[in-house]
Amino acid sequence: MGTIACQNRAWHEAGNVPGFYVDIDKGKEGPCVLVLGEMDSVICPEHPESDKETGAVHACGHNTHSASLLGIAAALKEPGVLDGLCGKIKLCAVPAEELLEIEYRSELKKQGIIKYFGGKSEFLHRGYFDGVDLAFMVHAAGKFSISKGGFIGCVAKTIIYKGKAAHAGGAPHMGRNALYAATCGLNAVNAIRETFLNMDYIRVHPIMTAGGSMVNAIPSEARIESYVRGKTFDAIKKVNRKVNQALIGAALSIGTNIEIIDFPGYSPMVQNVDLADVFAEAAASIIPNYECKVVNSVATGSTDMGDLSCIMPVQHGNAAGARGTGHGMDFYIVDPVAACVDSAKLQVMMLHILLSENGERAKSIVAAYKPQFASKEEFLTFIDELNDSGDRIEYLEDGTAKVRIDK
Repeated sequence: MGTIACQNRAWHEAGNVPGFYVDIDKGKEGPCVLVLGEMDSVICPEHPESDKETGAVHACGHNTHSASLLGIAAALKEPGVLDGLCGKIKLCAVPAEELLEIEYRSELKKQGIIKYFGGKSEFLHRGYFDGVDLAFMVHAAGKFSISKGGFIGCVAKTIIYKGKAAHAGGAPHMGRNALYAATCGLNAVNAIRETFLNMDYIRVHPIMTAGGSMVNAIPSEARIESYVRGKTFDAIKKVNRKVNQALIGAALSIGTNIEIIDFPGYSPMVQNVDLADVFAEAAASIIPNYECKVVNSVATGSTDMGDLSCIMPVQHGNAAGARGTGHGMDFYIVDPVAACVDSAKLQVMMLHILLSENGERAKSIVAAYKPQFASKEEFLTFIDELNDSGDRIEYLEDGTAKVRIDK
């Protein structure tokens, strides 16, 4: 990582992945507040503005996060804006909140470029957030709002059914159809959905990424990617075992093998209610022309802000300015002033609320916070234990089979 000193600011680039952070030290003892701007896109080829080769498009509004972060930085350079504040401000442009292209990320991990698939998780691991006391960010949405119920978490999965190729017309009986095994697996997962508890907010949504290479051959391999989402780690682990059992049972029924690669996605995010109050207070103060909606519901998406929430108070709010379905072909930023400029104003006001008056507001939030894990190291050790991989069936000579569902 490169570092460039600049008066009371220091610029640090992530180097082998996109992203950077800037430390602004007021020179007066106090809390360190991390402000995050996400850099990411989604894959939606049918969106009119998508890249014609990759299908990538800003159909979730992360481009406005970066614009807001630039606005915050510009505001903090203005004379007098930092007066009366204490502590440190860390502005961070962070990549890879969208947990996409699992095979690509897996290759980066094999090469040792990354360890975690989420940008915030990776930056946490690299030590970029060491010394931070609390963090916040604002996401693009249809209105200024915040949910005190937080977000659900997830485990990410790669599933590979391994069959045997054969001539599809001349000798199909000599093959083991991996595609059929995979479709049986998808049906088996669908058949257990009624066993998921509503209070756990379970979401399982697989996609098939490969199912054969030529039509006149029995497919020897089929690949699926999926998440298992839930409100708590316990719920995620319990349902993930059920899903694995269903997937493995399908492989047994066709006589194929199955490799399941499970790895940590994102932790359930606990929204800090005190920081949520700061968000609402800042909105009422600096952008009174907008209604700020505060709700208590649980958001059923996932975010790597959840990983940070395991060890520090965090807040994930929404700005107005977007229209349409997130990740869909009709998503657009229709009011860039609200999504970028007013979002930046709100976040600068949050910094003033938190770090003025000797940082008493920030200090009280940190003091009241009860982390799920005692340290970054304890948290990372826990999520590392979610990794699991390997073939799950051993076919024996006597016609029986040994099955491994999980560790």
